[in-house]
Order: sequence, then structure tokens, then C-alpha cells
Amino acid sequence: MQRCGYAAFLDPNTQQQSFTRRLGGGFYPRFHIYINEKDSLNFLSLHLDQKKPSYAGAHAHSGEYNGPLVDQEASRIRGLIKNQLDNQNQKPTPVPQPNKNGFFSRLFK
Repeated sequence: MQRCGYAAFLDPNTQQQSFTRRLGGGFYPRFHIYINEKDSLNFLSLHLDQKKPSYAGAHAHSGEYNGPLVDQEASRIRGLIKNQLDNQNQKPTPVPQPNKNGFFSRLFK
């Protein structure tokens, strides 16, 4: 998630681990991702937090789960993950071996 620009976030109320990416200098608005597991597979649950909860003790916030910004961010993350997986699957380029005979052996053949 760090390679996608996200920082780990531990909710002080629920102790649930998630990840956030701020859109500006303040704490909000921010993209917020939870990682959910189902059938041994991990799924990302993405939404956009527009502001913090309105009153103390509340868990509800002004969050967007759909829309152009969320769709654009989901596409960005998919592209970064795909790029990372493609890079891991590439075979390394062989490094040319130096001439074992040295510089002078090429001059005096």
C-alpha cells in the first residue's frame, strides 16, 4: 500500500488496521482503504472520507463509495499493482561477463 501512496492507519476506537491517502495538506479529504479477506483472497474496500464525524463518539462520516474520484483512484491503484506484478514476473537481463584475459590480451593477439 505504501507504493500506492498510502499510510497505515490504526483506528483508535475500533483498533482496526486500514490505510489512508490524503488529498491535500489537511487530514480530510482522504482516500481510505480497508483490506478484507474472503475465501483466502484479499479485497480492497475503497472510499473517500470528505470530513471527520460530525459529533463525538460517532462513527458515521461523509464518505463517498462511488463516483468519479473513487473510480479514478481505484483505476490508479489497479495500474500500480499490475505494474508491480509485471515487474516481478520479468526475467533479469543477463549481465555481460568481463574478459578474463584482461586489457593487454586484446591488444596482443
